[in-house]
Amino acid sequence: MILAQPIQILLVALAAIQLVHMALGGGAFAWLPFGDTVRYFLPDVPLETRAVQAIPVLLFSALGLLAVRGLSVPSASRSAIVTTLLALGFTIYHLYVAFVGVPEPQIFRGTHLMAMLVLAFLVYPSFRAVRDGATGPADWAFIAASVASIGYIFVEYEYFITRFATVEDLRPADWVFGLMLVGCVLEATRRVLGAAMSITAIVFIVYALSFTSLSSEMLLDQIYMTTDGIFGIPISVSATYVVLFIIFGAFVERTGTGKLFMDFALAIAGAKPGGPAKVAVITSGLFGTISGSAVSNVMTTGVFTIPMMKRIGYRPAFAGAVEAVASTGGQIMPPIMGAAAFVMAEYLGVGYLTVAAMCILPAVLFYIAVYAAVHFEARRTGMQGMPLADLPAAWTVLKERGHQFLPLLIITGVLFMGYSAPYAALCGIFSVFPTAALRRTTRHMVRPQVLLEALVGAARDSLTIATACATAGIVIGVVLLSGLAIEFTGLIVTLSQDTLVLALLLTAVAGIVLGMGLPTTPAYIIQVALLVPALVKLGVTVEAAHVFVFYYSCLSVITPPVALAVFAAKGLAGGSLWGTSLAAVKLGATGYIVPFMCVFSPALLLMAPWQESLLAAISGTVGVICLAGGLHGYLLRAASMIERLLLVAAALVLINPGLITDLIGVVLLGLVVMLQWRGRDDAAAPMVQSMAAAAVPATAAAKPVSE
Repeated sequence: MILAQPIQILLVALAAIQLVHMALGGGAFAWLPFGDTVRYFLPDVPLETRAVQAIPVLLFSALGLLAVRGLSVPSASRSAIVTTLLALGFTIYHLYVAFVGVPEPQIFRGTHLMAMLVLAFLVYPSFRAVRDGATGPADWAFIAASVASIGYIFVEYEYFITRFATVEDLRPADWVFGLMLVGCVLEATRRVLGAAMSITAIVFIVYALSFTSLSSEMLLDQIYMTTDGIFGIPISVSATYVVLFIIFGAFVERTGTGKLFMDFALAIAGAKPGGPAKVAVITSGLFGTISGSAVSNVMTTGVFTIPMMKRIGYRPAFAGAVEAVASTGGQIMPPIMGAAAFVMAEYLGVGYLTVAAMCILPAVLFYIAVYAAVHFEARRTGMQGMPLADLPAAWTVLKERGHQFLPLLIITGVLFMGYSAPYAALCGIFSVFPTAALRRTTRHMVRPQVLLEALVGAARDSLTIATACATAGIVIGVVLLSGLAIEFTGLIVTLSQDTLVLALLLTAVAGIVLGMGLPTTPAYIIQVALLVPALVKLGVTVEAAHVFVFYYSCLSVITPPVALAVFAAKGLAGGSLWGTSLAAVKLGATGYIVPFMCVFSPALLLMAPWQESLLAAISGTVGVICLAGGLHGYLLRAASMIERLLLVAAALVLINPGLITDLIGVVLLGLVVMLQWRGRDDAAAPMVQSMAAAAVPATAAAKPVSE
């Protein structure tokens, strides 16, 4: 119980002093020696009431009275205690800001990034520190540099917001603290995400300094001194939107909603052919509605689904591929999509609900494609489902745990009512624990320790997005200042010779290459800067262009040679890396045509009358099923090579919805169905004859007995 009781007493004492001070007419935190500094980081709320001022006070006192017991870490080191307190303060600060309002942009983004950098160096210490089991001197040096470089912005805030960027010369302090922050961001990103993202940013910096006329002073000015670099849109989205939805996901996950998703999927698909694989698809799709991270989905649901698939006979490589591909779709599945979707909303200047609506049909088509691929593969290989006796009943699952769908419905409802995404996330967060308390089956999860674990876990889960967004800001700063986007646009237009299909193919390949080894969010941000202008110039709508690169940013995590979701699934399944990667590409291949459908038919993005959107959805569904059948060699029965080619041709024709193309696709599909139906009858005839022949001697042998 190290420090638990002293911290509890301290928090309660602070809360009591604050409440007494406010009762006497004082303001929030004004009694502290550094009260003005504390309020500097809080929102400036006009007509602030005492009730609003009391919110953080009551929050701290509640945590002091109820949750601080969870801070007791047996034999905890100083860094472990600091890490827990910092993570807890980080999530509480963002919840408070979401409730009251956002402070000055650069202050808010700086506070968010400072906390994330410090937490990154505490959670991911240097190699020597890892061996020693504690935070080392190098880590504390990086922490000090992070605090100093961002603290300099707070101290000199008036200077930062009043100077003319790239016009006034940098002061010596600007150079020192700017270089310190760039180094800290790159190092934190390397520790959290690996070297790929940091190397990408370094390559862009070297390009700007070596192959353009930019000076190092102009570049540092753009990256550090303005809101078009590290403190740009990506880190703003991370601080404003993504953190809240990560907190929501942490709350939902720790109150047992994952078991609801798993049992529900088992009940409706477990007994079908290839049942565990279909359970993996459904579970990952459901979990993707609250997670938005492919790797997180794999590590959460794959622990259960991969062993089930292997148990009924699936190869380890195929089992890992199913989980990786199914988990990838979680990033494009509303209501809670990947962090890149919030960035897309900022770039397009629309609400998050608009982005979610645009992506709903492509997401459904993706999961239909994956489900069909799993089904055809199971029928072709003869995989059976799980015994009914081992499966829960759907009604029982809904009766015992169905109430845990309520937070998702609340978020969706609040968004449809026209409120902002942060407010919807806040409503969802505050509804999770009361919802879990409704039934006895989940009431045991409503404990202070679970609350604390969720708050601290959310801060740790935010590290990936925050560091990636900060480094992506460096890349965006280089692209904007160097004019690289214009050059890239000209290159794609020249290579494609003004042919849209060829330009889309080049963009898809470039998107996958740019996304290798990068999380979806920075991969999408880089592609928006480099690839979207070329597509728009060739006549693609802005919305369709963004969805196209967003989709391929998501698919990059299952595309070799660097496929992050496949790496995670391979570790759980135990198959070979290349075997799992190739199986994932084959399973996900059907999904690769969906972005093309969105470009050729904006109706799939709900940007047309509902009749056109309905026809486009039907055409797209038939197309992805045809492609799945052609790639996996099964429709009504095992398909011949000619039938597989006809199915693939039908799918490719249906990419471009229209009367003529739809008729050609339907004719080709009808031809395959006719061939398969006739082939099935031909195959059944010898079986009937053999059964009849076997029945004759049995009848003859039976006659003497009857007589």
